[in-house]
Parts: sequence; structure tokens; C-alpha cells
Amino acid sequence: MSAISPVTMHAHTPSRAVSMSRAGKLFLAVFLIIVFEGSVRKWVSSASTLPLILLRDMLALMLIVYAWRHGHLRRHKKITAAMLAWTCVVVGWGLLQLVGGQSTPVVFVIGLRFWLLYIWFAVAAAAAMNEADYRAALMAAALVMLLLAPLAVVQHYSPPGARINTQIDGDEESVFVAVVGVVRTTGTFSFTSGYATYLTMVAPLVFGFLGARKRTTFQLLFTLALFAAFAAGALVSGSRTAAITSAGLLAAYLVGRLLFSKARNKVGAAAAVVVIGLLTAVFAYVFRDAIGVTQTRFEQAAAAENFTERVLTVLFGEPWVLDLISWIGYGVGFGSNLATYVRTGSADVFALAEAEGGRILMEGGLLGFAYIAVKYLVLALGVTRSLKISISTNSPYALLVWLTTALAVVSWPALGQLTANALLGLMLAYALLVFRYPRLEIFPPRA
Repeated sequence: MSAISPVTMHAHTPSRAVSMSRAGKLFLAVFLIIVFEGSVRKWVSSASTLPLILLRDMLALMLIVYAWRHGHLRRHKKITAAMLAWTCVVVGWGLLQLVGGQSTPVVFVIGLRFWLLYIWFAVAAAAAMNEADYRAALMAAALVMLLLAPLAVVQHYSPPGARINTQIDGDEESVFVAVVGVVRTTGTFSFTSGYATYLTMVAPLVFGFLGARKRTTFQLLFTLALFAAFAAGALVSGSRTAAITSAGLLAAYLVGRLLFSKARNKVGAAAAVVVIGLLTAVFAYVFRDAIGVTQTRFEQAAAAENFTERVLTVLFGEPWVLDLISWIGYGVGFGSNLATYVRTGSADVFALAEAEGGRILMEGGLLGFAYIAVKYLVLALGVTRSLKISISTNSPYALLVWLTTALAVVSWPALGQLTANALLGLMLAYALLVFRYPRLEIFPPRA
């Protein structure tokens, strides 16, 4: 597992930043709040929700302002110009919805936050962060995975009513279960989808560590522990989404490892694939009861809903959405849980649609159709460019990051849920950083 990957040596000695910049520190601050705000909310104080969200959004905005004031956004002139144009379109359309009586000022502001803030955050982070920042961001994701996995294992084997599974103002009845007596793990997040979403986001980064050049025994052991944590965390999640995406991305990594490696490294790549496959089999045996729980959950879900229809709904929205949308839309931000809470005092229901595609169309109307078209165009360009990078670096890492980003952009409820919205910003930042530092080493040589 020592073959060179995304994260491989420059043909010449690169000029490395010796310390983190302010942009990197702001990125890590936002990252840590996203991961741990749920634990504060459910185990310390439910009243901490709004202050933590405001703090997180202010730090994200500070990073955007920092990147603009210091000229970092000029590194991505085309992306910045496109974002400025898109921002003007969203603001103009939102104002039109206000004039047309389809929205309110509060919902409009919330809509700008959900539609724009964390996309700008990703662009600013990718433009302003240096190599040390990028390396620290990768390491932060890895260390959090090492923390989340044992927590998830404890949650899985604890009863639903255990303190580690209940919220400070909740009880056993409010805990989501995969099957009777076995919880759907949440980790440090307040809801199951947050943990499943994080597993998806961190998957390609874990595979980046697997493919990175290791120079010491500690680095090798750290990488193996990280993969073990990811495997265990996915197996005990009780989430169909986590199970499918984790298995799919692992398979894509193994195939890519063989496909993109140089001819002289094929034997080493094949050996690494065998080792990873054996480790996966070991963890599948150790957590075979958790696999049984997930299998039961698949069977129960299959009895209640058509799996193909469910996938199509997640990707393209509910079938009835087209019958209800109007050309102007209900108002950008209207379908978010935050706007629902502001309007009704409760965020327990989906205001417009559950799936991301349906919510976009119903909020934006014609703008929603444009948004979906823009998303698929950006994803097509990103995946195409990442494929070229994977070929040139002989590593599947860049392609895996962008395939995961495509999955996230299409399926995550980023316009509805606060955590998914912020995690998508992180995922986009990692994806754009691949373009700036295609040959970054996770474990650099000592100076």
C-alpha cells in the first residue's frame, strides 16, 4: 500500500508552506463546528443550536471575505466570475419572488444562505488555502473518523434508551432504530443522516491515505487504523445510504488502484488490493451481526417501498413535483428546515419535498430547472478534469473525490438540512483543492 497516489511527489521539489494560513484555520474551525455542534446540541444544551449555526456561518463568511480582500479569488477567475453571475441571478430571482408575493424577507435571506453561502465558502477555501492547510484539512477528516468509529460502535451495541443514544431533551421513543432494539448510529451528529453523510464525504479521503506514500511505520499503522475505523463505522451505521456508498466507493477504489497504476507498479497495486480485500473481509466477519441488521433493514424497506423508485426519487425528485411547481416557485429557501422552523415553530416535516431535486424545483420554479442544469454541467466538467488528473498521477484519488462530489450534489438534502448544506461545502472545497494540488503528498518528507 505504498504506491504513489493523489498525493504523490512533484517532478521537482515543491515550495511548501511551513505553516497554516488564516484561511486554513478558518476552514478547520468551520469543519470542527459542523462535526461537533450536534453533540453539544444533543448532550449538553438544545439551546446551543442557533448560536453554533450563527458562529459557523460567520466563520464561513469571514473566510470568503478573507479570500476576496487578499486577492486569492483571482486564482479561480472563471469560477469566481461564474459564481458572481449565479449570485446575481439568485438574488434577482429571489427579489422577483418577493415582489410576486411568493416569499418573505426572512425566507429570502435564509434562501440566500442555503443557495449560496457554502458554495462561496468552498470556492474561497480552495483559492486561499495553501499546501499546509490542505494537508491539515485531510488530517482533520481522518482524525474525526478515528473518533467517530468507536463512538458509533458503542452506540450500535447500546440500547436505544442509553444516554449515548438519546438527546438531552428526548427519550427512547425519539431514537431512530435500524431494527427493533438496534439504533441507527449518529456519532457526534444530532441526526442519523449527518453521520451517514460524513461517511460518504470522508470515503475518498480515506482511500487517499491508503494510496499515499508512507515513509514510516507509524504512517502505515495510522493509515490501517483509519481504514479500520471507516470500515467499522460504515458497518455499524445501520444506514442503507452509508452501506451502498461505502461499498461502491471501496469497489471503485480497488478497481481504480489497478487501472491507474503504472505498468511496473501493477504487481504492488494488486498486492495492495488483496490486502485491503482481506481486511474488509475480516471486518465483515467481526461485525457480521451489524451486517445482518443492515440486511434486515434492506428487506423491511423493500417490503414497504420500491428500491428503484426510491433511488429515482432521491436523484430526480418525487414524481408529483412536476404537477405542483409554478414558473416563479415558492421562494428560495422556503423548503429548508430553518425556514420551516421560522414560519411554524417546528422543523419536523418537509415543507415542500423530501428529495433535493423536488425541493429545488418547487423553491425556484424556472430558476430551479436552471440550477439543476448548472449542477450537472459543473459535475460533468469536474469529473472529466479529475479523470485526466487520475491518469496523469496514476491514482484514482482525484476521480473518486469528484465522483463522491457528484453523488453529494445530486442526492444530499443540501437545500433543506443545515448539516448537509455545510458538509456539501466541505466536500466541494476538497474537490476544488484537488485541482490546485493534484500531486500533494499527505505524508511529506522531512525538510
